[in-house]
Amino acid sequence: MRRLFVFLLFFLPAIGCIAQDWDRMRSEMVDAQITARGIHDIRVLDVMRTVPRHLFVPEDIRGRAYDDTPLPIGEGQTISQPYIVALMTECLELTGKERVLEIGTGSGYQAAVLSRLVKEVFTIEIRPALSRQASGLLAALGFRNVTARCADGYNGWSQQAPFDCIMITAAVNHVPPPLLKQLKEGGRMVLPLGNPFSYQELVVVTKAEPVPVVRHITDVLFVPMTGKVLEGAR
Repeated sequence: MRRLFVFLLFFLPAIGCIAQDWDRMRSEMVDAQITARGIHDIRVLDVMRTVPRHLFVPEDIRGRAYDDTPLPIGEGQTISQPYIVALMTECLELTGKERVLEIGTGSGYQAAVLSRLVKEVFTIEIRPALSRQASGLLAALGFRNVTARCADGYNGWSQQAPFDCIMITAAVNHVPPPLLKQLKEGGRMVLPLGNPFSYQELVVVTKAEPVPVVRHITDVLFVPMTGKVLEGAR
């Protein structure tokens, strides 16, 4: 028992410092990478300060979780750099009442951020291993308003439609018609649009009649969407 007491005496303070260090790194990330670049939505900034991004990256690169860069998460995929996550989230102009569809769950981090800002999040990942890992992590961390499935995101999720907002986190060279159909009138879709194998432009598409309204945001570089979307590229 005495040995256990000595162990706790010496190591519990260290564990507390490590936990506090993640908090400091998140705060510095928001100040230096996000606020400084013009993200002003207070709710988005608050969420970026609280969601533990380091838990959504592989353990061997966890120390880089709050760096200003995308990071590999396996299966040839990446977790977007923090600024892009914040920017895409702010572009949706969320109020807290929305039902949001995310295409490309990846690590689950973007879904976690969205879950703290909206009523419900539905997220689709085409890769089974990533889908299982992300859905398990989101559940373990208590993100109860996120529903995940493994499927081809190009087709959307018609059983849960319509959606107030849609976010696509993989590059496409056109707006997928099934997703536009599942978006509510007046709803917003944010996506990297352009050559999937080069640079794209981040755009916000607002569903309107007779044609959607497209707003250009900035140049980006995302991994390409896979699955049915590639049929038109052959």
